[in-house]
Amino acid sequence: MKKIINYSCLTLSLLLITACSDLEIEPTDSLISEGFAGVANVDSEVSNLQNIVAGGDLANQAGLYALNEVSTDEYLIPTRGTDWGDNGRWLSMHKQTWNAELTDIINTWQELNSITINATRIINPQSTITADGDLTEQKAAAHFYRAWAMTWILDMWRQVPYRDVDLPNSETPSVLTGQTAIDSIVADLSIALRDLPTVTASDDISKKSLPTKASANQLLARLYLNKHIYLNTTANPADMQVVIDAVDAIAADGYTLAAAGDFFDIFRPSNDVETIWWSPAGTGSRIWPTLHYNLNSPDQADGGWNGFATLSEFYQLFEGDPDTNYQGDGQEERRGWVPDATTANSDNLGIGYGFLIGQQYEEDGTALTARDNVGGVPLVFTKEVEKAEYTAPSDNATLETSGTRMLKYHPNEEGGHDRKHIVKYRFADAYLMKAEAMFRNGTDVTAMINTLRIQRGATALATVSEADLLAERGRELYAEGFRRPDLIRFGQYLRAWNLKDAGDAHLEIFPIPLSDVLANPNLVQNPGY
Repeated sequence: MKKIINYSCLTLSLLLITACSDLEIEPTDSLISEGFAGVANVDSEVSNLQNIVAGGDLANQAGLYALNEVSTDEYLIPTRGTDWGDNGRWLSMHKQTWNAELTDIINTWQELNSITINATRIINPQSTITADGDLTEQKAAAHFYRAWAMTWILDMWRQVPYRDVDLPNSETPSVLTGQTAIDSIVADLSIALRDLPTVTASDDISKKSLPTKASANQLLARLYLNKHIYLNTTANPADMQVVIDAVDAIAADGYTLAAAGDFFDIFRPSNDVETIWWSPAGTGSRIWPTLHYNLNSPDQADGGWNGFATLSEFYQLFEGDPDTNYQGDGQEERRGWVPDATTANSDNLGIGYGFLIGQQYEEDGTALTARDNVGGVPLVFTKEVEKAEYTAPSDNATLETSGTRMLKYHPNEEGGHDRKHIVKYRFADAYLMKAEAMFRNGTDVTAMINTLRIQRGATALATVSEADLLAERGRELYAEGFRRPDLIRFGQYLRAWNLKDAGDAHLEIFPIPLSDVLANPNLVQNPGY
């Protein structure tokens, strides 16, 4: 799987500070004399935070994304041949058999922590110089980025290192946990909500690549929706009301559900009514991992990487014929469609949207085959991956074509696969968070869920249960990086699924990298590791 390895190593140079939980500050990183004297240019430092979010293992198909998607019932990445496997990292995530040495865990931990220390330096009162823009707004953006990174660290490790930059570099960073960590994040978001600009749904799309009041409200809603998980308690009605109020504030800024027929337009690099926050990260990491080598790829001569597939049980959450996904197969809009010999053309390149299953085609309608070295069998994506690993040459043909593929970012959009536009927050997620909060407070949300379902071309439900809410989040938000915390919140993360056994409770959080536990005695390795 060499292409995936190479792709994930491109952008670590974006980090200005070594991202370790001992959070060392280098003398070249700021104006340091007797103590910390502030960053040299707040504007450029805030831009660096945006670059860290949009680069490395916080933006590609590995790291943050893989830990929250591949470790769930949404993705299975089999070892399809002798050039695959990456030392078992992908299967270890799917099977939940990782350890503290998994590179995806180490890199994600380090890069998230690099955001917290960079943001802390910007937020510090000593940082008063900016070459351009409004200082108050820039500091508010830093508060948002720190809250975003800390929320992910709390979610994935439950321990959040924090360095006070006014203390000597030799001082061991403190560690925030539980309510203390939540209070720190809420304090950051309170400042962000006070000082960030209001950007409405109708404002130019470029304004939504930066933190806004709406994105801060979305993060606040997410934090409070998961708060009881972080505290190991039950959902508190007052916390759920915070979620509801935050989503109402987003709606007041004009954000709403995309109209019927516009679902996949959300993921194009143009304005829409749903996108609240997008990152200038490359969409290639959402396109090529799932596409086969022989699918049409004018911007990439050697095609896709033929890796990521979904599980049959996840695909079958959607309405429509479970065995095909061509146009007219009775599917809801979110499941997408696959071109056949009559609908493949230069606009779609023969590549579908949503879930790719069955025979695949060239844009001129020619039925595609797999590679010659596996016998040139028809390129028919099967409903399920039946085998996880290559063991003999006879496995090649089956493994190369097995599994339904998922695709929200199409390669034939403006900018191609090199376009920089990954949606981080959108209104449908906020809408479903509000519905869940209302449900947990005892409100019947059937009508609310049906409003979304009918807009997406699905039939109305008679009633909505907890299982229905989780399924609806899966149908709406697949491949957007939220499945792991969703499954945990609904108590479904540890169950067995295809090629994965039921897991132990300690797997709901990740191990802290060993080097960081040794470097910071305030960190305690999480149970079970």
